[in-house]
Amino acid sequence: MKVLVDTNIILDVLCNRLEFVEASSKVWKLCELDIIDGFISALSVTNIVYILRKELTPQKTQEMINIIALIFKIVDLKAVDLKNASDTYSSDFEDAVQISQANRIGADYIITRNIRDFKESKVSAVKPVDFLKII
Repeated sequence: MKVLVDTNIILDVLCNRLEFVEASSKVWKLCELDIIDGFISALSVTNIVYILRKELTPQKTQEMINIIALIFKIVDLKAVDLKNASDTYSSDFEDAVQISQANRIGADYIITRNIRDFKESKVSAVKPVDFLKII
């Protein structure tokens, strides 16, 4: 099973967001153990580094990216993703790009806590807690 993991799920774990870290960590573990094929957008990696830039040294940033790359397959950002996203853009362009990428890689689900911005997606968007019930 292929899943595209949204940026907020990655940040739940990296930032130890108490309300969400347990379910998001379980999704990470399923990807790490190759029980599911976990993908993240290259766009997510740049956003994560930007969000955490004040908390991480360049060395810690490199370590974090290496860990993410070991657990998740990184979906490259292609011009076609931007084109498709602009054609379907609704409220959040970043999410529209991820929808395009999820379609391109043939993902079964997008795992996110932000379901409403993925309502136009052909790939079902589910929260981590709901995905854990499915799997």
